[in-house]
Amino acid sequence: MNPLVSLAGSIAPQLVGSGQARCPYTVVRDPDAVRDVLHRPADFSPANSLVAVTPLEGPALRVLQRVSFALPPVLASNDTDTHAGIRKVVAGFFTPATVAAMEPRIRGLAQEAAKNAADQLGSSGHVDLVQTVAAFPPAVVMLELLGLPVRDLTDLKGWGLDSMELFWGWPDEARQLELAHSAADFYVWLRKLVAESRTAPGRNLFKSLAEHGLSTPEICSLGYFLLIAGQETTTQLISTTLFRLLKGSAPVGWNDAASDAGSKTMVRHVLATESSVPTWRRVAAHDTNLGDTVIPAGSEILLELTGNQITSPSGQERAHIVGQADLREASASPGLVFGSGIHRCLGAKLAELEAAVIVQETAAALPGIQLHDPEPEWIRFLSFQAPRTVTVVKGPR
Repeated sequence: MNPLVSLAGSIAPQLVGSGQARCPYTVVRDPDAVRDVLHRPADFSPANSLVAVTPLEGPALRVLQRVSFALPPVLASNDTDTHAGIRKVVAGFFTPATVAAMEPRIRGLAQEAAKNAADQLGSSGHVDLVQTVAAFPPAVVMLELLGLPVRDLTDLKGWGLDSMELFWGWPDEARQLELAHSAADFYVWLRKLVAESRTAPGRNLFKSLAEHGLSTPEICSLGYFLLIAGQETTTQLISTTLFRLLKGSAPVGWNDAASDAGSKTMVRHVLATESSVPTWRRVAAHDTNLGDTVIPAGSEILLELTGNQITSPSGQERAHIVGQADLREASASPGLVFGSGIHRCLGAKLAELEAAVIVQETAAALPGIQLHDPEPEWIRFLSFQAPRTVTVVKGPR
């Protein structure tokens, strides 16, 4: 039997989507097959990775056109020979030494956020950990790491979620129009920031990209998705980790997560089973093969990087269907969750560090809490997932 088309559904044409807006993909689940796709960019192009899942209608497009919104392929969706040089520039801001040096700053932000959460819990009796501890530290860290000014954080968080929905969700025409206005505002803000950064003193990512020869639209394109992916996905990873800890569907308890080892174990468990980025897309650049399976040119490929609801055969949350063997592998490698090959996520180590530190400091500052809402609304886009809220109350004495 061909292992790539076994009953487990390693490669299977499926319809994934929401409501009437459904998009056909060839879903690839087998880790070896996923890795094979990621390591063959000439055969499986990243050109579709940032294309809107739901085609944008005229009213939304006109809103974007009015601000000259443009997202030329630069990094994640770039399948040309310019990719390597651009990636090298960006990687210079995410070196192991740079990330390691950020830990004291991350811990300070985490402790401040956890204290604020504890104060709010004490005064009101409940607190949402997504907004108080998960949302803002990753945004601050990302901007500081890139040498950019830390400002407009509330707007940035809103723009990030709206853009995720616009490009990876299934909004109807009316919702598209709302999201397009948000995306346009973000783009105008970003273009001003790029212009400012070109002449700002010191080192920053946008200035470095300009010196590398990128145009303003190219810098804006890279910045648009980096300022979303570089912090919103980490917020979502933290949110899911806190939720699973408090719900009890994890190999680590809340008190254990207050330790360095416990928090790292839990974060790696979530990365392996239910990451904030469960899938990613590729498109067949020409007729090719994946194992013994023929993949026609233009085929839309959906790679399953980690457990998720969208491609789950049962349609249930992954945490409800994993077996005990999966739960015992909590400290295993996150595997392919950050991708592999020439487009692997440059912020992988930073995201893991931030999540572990923030989870640890939150668990240490809030002992004895319990979930107020065990069934919150979730973000469920094609390639992003997390609970929108993690509201907690004081536990019984």
